[in-house]
Amino acid sequence: MEILAYGVQTDERPLLSAAFEGRHPLRMLDVFLTRDTAPLADGFPVVSSSVNDVLDGEVLARLAAGGTKLITQRSTGFNNIDLSAARELGLTVARVSYYSPYAVAEHAWALALAVNRRLLRAATRTREFDFRLDGLLGRDVHGMTVGVVGTGKIGECFARIAHGFGTELLGWDIAPNPACLELGMSYVDKDELLARSDLVSLHVPLLPDTRHLIDAAALARMKDDAILVNSSRGGLLDSAALVETLRAGRLSGVGLDVYEEETGVFFTDRSVHGVTDDVLARLMTFPHVLVTSHQAYFTHTAVGQIIAATVQNVEDFAAGHTGENTLVPAAGSAGR
Repeated sequence: MEILAYGVQTDERPLLSAAFEGRHPLRMLDVFLTRDTAPLADGFPVVSSSVNDVLDGEVLARLAAGGTKLITQRSTGFNNIDLSAARELGLTVARVSYYSPYAVAEHAWALALAVNRRLLRAATRTREFDFRLDGLLGRDVHGMTVGVVGTGKIGECFARIAHGFGTELLGWDIAPNPACLELGMSYVDKDELLARSDLVSLHVPLLPDTRHLIDAAALARMKDDAILVNSSRGGLLDSAALVETLRAGRLSGVGLDVYEEETGVFFTDRSVHGVTDDVLARLMTFPHVLVTSHQAYFTHTAVGQIIAATVQNVEDFAAGHTGENTLVPAAGSAGR
């Protein structure tokens, strides 16, 4: 089965190529899937998409018209795919249900530590041989109260690292995670978590009920010197409200690996032309805000697991099977 993969990163290419060698023909593109690039998939029964591709009803209809039967997304999130439209068009859709939660949790902590200890500013200064400490005062993580919003696999990993630092753990989720309870985590309502935490990290999926979970009201409940980290989905955080919060001189640090309007911006080079998103541009002017471009998952371990799951999705489809990664099964497909 011929496969067309969109949005393939440079470091991802050799891994994808090796995984599919001798199995199925694979063509890789660095461009993202949009209404303009969808015709490139004509004649390819399998399309592999990335998290920042656009798979709305229009794009899916174009793919189906060109002969695509399977869409296998190289991520756990799938809020960019119109599943109802895919079902109506008879398209099978699969994703990656699991990859290393340590990759994302560790990156979230890297962001938290970097903004807390002003590492970006410090590194910029020392490169210019300015070795002053003015404005670089941080805080001990030991003894902090850390709020974990969402205590699934990634949230649990984040909490384990926090426990190692010697913090007080607060959690918020629809149900307690026994592993987090064993760490001494106390589950509280969201308002209490925000009000008491010195550091808040977001680890919930983006759903209609969680969109702008952290809005202006939620930000107002946080401590003036709190640190906020989002390595989950950009839509969890009201970015415009965050700008206003920062303009008011509140929050001592913000680490973002995701942004609610990142599609078409993240994973691209805008160094020459800049960005036209005023909110993102404004966020990046604050010296205590650190933005990375959705790279938390980007480790050898996690990417290898993502690619292995993608291969399995193709093999399952070819064999007429469904698995734990299947979001929209083929009509009449058999279970495993």
